[in-house]
Amino acid sequence: MNALVVAPLLIPLATLVATLFACPWPRAVAALSLAGALALAGVGLALVALAAQGGILASQAGGWVAPYGITLVIDRLSAAMVAITGIVGSATIVFALARDEDPARGRDFHVLVHGLLVGVCGAFITGDVFNLYVWFEVLLVGSFALLVLGGGRRRLAGTVVYVVLNLVATMMFLLAAGLLYGASGSLNMALLAQAFAAGEVPATAHAAVVLMLTAFSIKAALFPVFGWLPASYHVAWTPVSALFAGLLTKVGVYALIRLVTLFWPEAGIAHEVLLWVACATMLIGVLGAAAQVEVRRILSFHIVSQVGYMILGLALATPLALAGAVFYLIHHIVVKANLFFIGGIAARLTGSERLAAMGGLYAHAPWLAVLFAIPALSLAGIPPLSGFWAKFVLVEASLDARAWVAAGVALLTGLFTLLSMSKIWNEAFLKPHPAGEGSGSAGSGSGGDGSGGGLRSADGLRPALWAVGALAAMTVAIGLAAGPVMDYAVAAAQQLAAPAAYIDAVVRAGGN
Repeated sequence: MNALVVAPLLIPLATLVATLFACPWPRAVAALSLAGALALAGVGLALVALAAQGGILASQAGGWVAPYGITLVIDRLSAAMVAITGIVGSATIVFALARDEDPARGRDFHVLVHGLLVGVCGAFITGDVFNLYVWFEVLLVGSFALLVLGGGRRRLAGTVVYVVLNLVATMMFLLAAGLLYGASGSLNMALLAQAFAAGEVPATAHAAVVLMLTAFSIKAALFPVFGWLPASYHVAWTPVSALFAGLLTKVGVYALIRLVTLFWPEAGIAHEVLLWVACATMLIGVLGAAAQVEVRRILSFHIVSQVGYMILGLALATPLALAGAVFYLIHHIVVKANLFFIGGIAARLTGSERLAAMGGLYAHAPWLAVLFAIPALSLAGIPPLSGFWAKFVLVEASLDARAWVAAGVALLTGLFTLLSMSKIWNEAFLKPHPAGEGSGSAGSGSGGDGSGGGLRSADGLRPALWAVGALAAMTVAIGLAAGPVMDYAVAAAQQLAAPAAYIDAVVRAGGN
């Protein structure tokens, strides 16, 4: 059992080492990378099956007693996050197998992406605040290198913004961890939760948690510090930007959900503040998207607005609202990664990411039009796709809690999201391409800023289409099987709302 708990760390780490040694053989690198990602997805699904039985898995590395050892904990939420990380990671690696003008970029990508996955999975399963900081550092190092992969002034500028804001958040996080340890004598999440519930921590500890949550809010791109995300995500190579869009901000959201529910499970001032932050994030994000003229910048602003929905569920602090937040996390990771994939393909076929220079894709690539429609409608909340059920639950929870403004903002944001998706559909798919039916080169897959030479060939894109098709099918499946998924989310929310089982599992694993 302990081996299964630590497997989400060991698999990407072993894959990273294997791909590093196989660097002289690009095909071997790709094969090892995909095998590692699929293995991570398989372990994640196995953990979901175990978590669905109601138990919480906990382990102390090296047999050390908490709070001194490294604590790993897997409950329903963390198991689901590991599984979805493996699935989206696998899709990203398949997408990256599409023909590219820069083979070295693809080779380096496979090594770096597994370093990122180690950090992401570590953040999802750690039971210790300091190790949460460590895993954030691991994923940040990988993300810095991935973001600038391929070079260019535009990518470098976006990377600088990304690095500066994330380093500020990291320093805040480290300072908060130091203050929390000084005030409580422990950074083990379960032991801290016990102390908070018993009122055994001074006001300094509460201030430290507020500072820590502020750092996570920056990493999750909440209002008002969200500008780094749309300034950076859209400049990366398409597989990188899709992986970032699907996973990275969700690590910040996960950390917010985990710590708030452990330390402050009852509704209070913090939840009230989060409620208004969530509403502002939804509105500002979707209005920012309406003002953009590039596909991936539009989608980047929509990451911001959709994160607001997840925080809304946390802020309402009811079991139904938390279930909606969990459901929304699962749905959004799949949908947003897929939309970035499709945006990259559309830019490759049309020669540009600017809507004014795009067009003609419905006639040129009708298969892409169908594949775009599925995640786009899901993002907007159109039934019976996954996004509809996620939004429905959160709006119902808002109405039950008499949070009328929040419910109205959620509905309005959904309407504006539909308008944004319609804008992309009209400009990129329905209108004729400004340059006609050209046959320019396939490009690099990251889009351009010019108009290119007309519509381009889809040669070499088959792996990318497999990845997009798989995620689109998953979106449909989640929508059609919303009942079982919602049952799992409700059970996960019950664990979050009553953290006693989480605490007990860690205490038993630590021998306390």
